[in-house]
Amino acid sequence: MLSQELKAQIFKLPPSDRLALISAIVESLQDTTVARPNRSSAIRRMRGLLKTEQPAPTDEEVAVMLEERRVEQYLQ
Repeated sequence: MLSQELKAQIFKLPPSDRLALISAIVESLQDTTVARPNRSSAIRRMRGLLKTEQPAPTDEEVAVMLEERRVEQYLQ
């Protein structure tokens, strides 16, 4: 049965039967385990991309960089 045909059949059901169908669907989903992607390897790779030999900029250096960017963006 195609999904549109199935939907048409569902709409023909009385509300109590539709609610029972929803319950059955929810129960069937609870019994299955949802496969979660392994994110830990992706996170490790992303951290590796962020690594640098330079120390993190200080607050003052960040403020200067932001000011330079604003000047470049709005005054040129």
